[in-house]
Amino acid sequence: MSRPVVVLGATGSIGSQTIGVAERLGIPIAGLLARRPGEELAAHAMRHPDARVVVTGGTLDEREWLEKTIGRVVGHGSEAVADLAAHPGATVVNGIVGASGLEASLATLDAGNRLALANKESMVAGGALIRRRLEGGGELIPVDSEHSAIHQCLLGEDLANVSRLMLTASGGPFRGWSPDKLATVTPEEALRHPVWDMGRRITIDSATLLNKGLEVIEAHFLFGLGYDRIEVVVHPQSLLHSAVEFVDGSWKGHLGQPDMRIPIQYALTFPGRQPTAVSPFTFAGRTLEFEPVDRATFPGLDLAYGAGRSGGSAPAVLNAADEIAVEAFLQGRIGFTTITSVIAETLAEVPQREIADVADVVAADGEARAVAASLVAGAC
Repeated sequence: MSRPVVVLGATGSIGSQTIGVAERLGIPIAGLLARRPGEELAAHAMRHPDARVVVTGGTLDEREWLEKTIGRVVGHGSEAVADLAAHPGATVVNGIVGASGLEASLATLDAGNRLALANKESMVAGGALIRRRLEGGGELIPVDSEHSAIHQCLLGEDLANVSRLMLTASGGPFRGWSPDKLATVTPEEALRHPVWDMGRRITIDSATLLNKGLEVIEAHFLFGLGYDRIEVVVHPQSLLHSAVEFVDGSWKGHLGQPDMRIPIQYALTFPGRQPTAVSPFTFAGRTLEFEPVDRATFPGLDLAYGAGRSGGSAPAVLNAADEIAVEAFLQGRIGFTTITSVIAETLAEVPQREIADVADVVAADGEARAVAASLVAGAC
C-alpha cells in the first residue's frame, strides 16, 4: 500500500495535480499546505477531512475564516510546516515555489520520510545540505520530469558506468528568436509555454532557459556527477524527457506524454507502478527533433553552469536573483533580456561563501535579493 501523502504547495500546479493523482489511486491525503487560506485550499481540505491543514501566510481573519469553513484547526508558521513534513511514514510532495522550500525538504528527510521533490530551488540553494541529510536517512524521489526520467534510467546501474546525463529542453516559446526580438517580449508572451502548463515563475524561467540551468545544478546534486558530464539539448516535442549515456555507447531514455501526472504518480508509488489516467503514448506519426542550445541568445544556461561550478553560495545567489528579476519582469518593471543581466550582475557583486547550514543559505539568499532588487530599481 502506498504511503499517505503530504502536499506542500497544495494549491499550485504540482500540488493540485498530486491531489488528483492521489485521489484517483485511493492514496490518503495526510496533510495540505498552502501560502494563502483561500477557497481552493478550503475545497481540498473539505474533500479530505482527515488531512492536517497549514498555511504560511494570510491574515488572521482569513485563517479564522478557513478554520470555520473546514471545521478544524489550521496550523500556521515555520514550526507547523516542519511538523507537517515530519508526518510519520509519509511521502511529502514539496511543490513550494522558491528557496523557502529548503527547510521543508530538510524536515522531511530528518523525519525519515520520502521526499518527492518538485521544489528544485531547495536543491539548487541547499543541495549540499540535502545530500548530507540523505546520508543519515530519508529518501528522495525527484518529481521534475527530467530528473524523474534520469532516476528511472539509472535504476540498477552503476554510476561508474555512466558517461553523461542528457537533459532535454523544449526551447520555450522563443526558440529561434534573435536577441533584438527578445528585447520586445511581454510577460503575456513569455507565459505562453508551447508544451507544459506550469506556474508563472517556472514558465518564465523556461522561456529564458534559466530553468534548465537550475535543473543542471539539481542533477549534479541528485546524481553526484560533475558538470562536465551533464549536458542539455533542445527537444521541442518534449517527448524524450531525458536520457543517460553509458561508457559502452549505450543509451537509456525515458519517453512519454508531456504530462506531470506521470512523474508525480511514479514518486507516489515507487518502487511499484500503477495504471495512469494519462492517454497512451503512440510512436506512429511522431517526429523527434534535437538541436543545440543557442547559448549566445539564452545566456541563462551558462550562468547556471558557472554558478554550479563555483559552488558554495553561488547557486543560492543565482536562484534568489532570478526570483527577484522574474517578478520584476512580470510586473513590467524590466524587460525580458534584463532578467539574465540582473542575475549576472548579482553573481558578480555578491561574494561567494561556503554553505555549512541553513543559516548560510538564508544569508546568501537575502544578500542576493537585496543586490538584485537594487539592480532592478536602477534599470527601471
